[in-house]
Amino acid sequence: MEKGYGFGAEGDWKTAAMVRLMKIMTQGMKDAKGTSFMEDYTYNLVPGKEGILQAHMLEVCPTIAEGPIGIKVCPLSMGDREDPARLVFTSKTGPAIATSLIDLGTRFRLIINEVDCKKVEKPMPKLPVATAFWTPKPDLAVGAESWILAGGAHHTAFSYDLTAEQMGDWAEAMGIEAVYIDGDTTIRGLKNELKWNSAVYR
Repeated sequence: MEKGYGFGAEGDWKTAAMVRLMKIMTQGMKDAKGTSFMEDYTYNLVPGKEGILQAHMLEVCPTIAEGPIGIKVCPLSMGDREDPARLVFTSKTGPAIATSLIDLGTRFRLIINEVDCKKVEKPMPKLPVATAFWTPKPDLAVGAESWILAGGAHHTAFSYDLTAEQMGDWAEAMGIEAVYIDGDTTIRGLKNELKWNSAVYR
């Protein structure tokens, strides 16, 4: 991925295509902070500290790393395979976007969620993978419910360097529905938007 390849785990070609597209869109960008495939791993539901830990066994792009990047060989608990070498690092902090391109059967929908990436509170030595920790806008409760209502997947194409508006412009150019989840999102408003969009995008 660091060289610009797209990737989507478990045969997820839509996320692979989006990662490749977003890599192309950010190619040569000055002071770029990185673009990568990501996957929801677990949730922090502690009041005031809510967020989603993103991780994956192997395939997270080192362009999003902050600080040193390690390589660890750890046992693989699934399948009859050799123990893999894994990149281990934590991501940069700051605003970013997570996108999910979904197939609705007769059309596609691009879901775009603005997120705030944060530092984890403490090291996680028993989780030997690359991680990012973010809180979706407007907050975890509304952001997560909106993501589910819109049909978002557990895989995302993630970037620090692109804006929601840029991805929305791309979707419009492709004739694809774009659903934004941001600081202004409400559940009532999103449900209405999805109803209206179902009439417009036939």
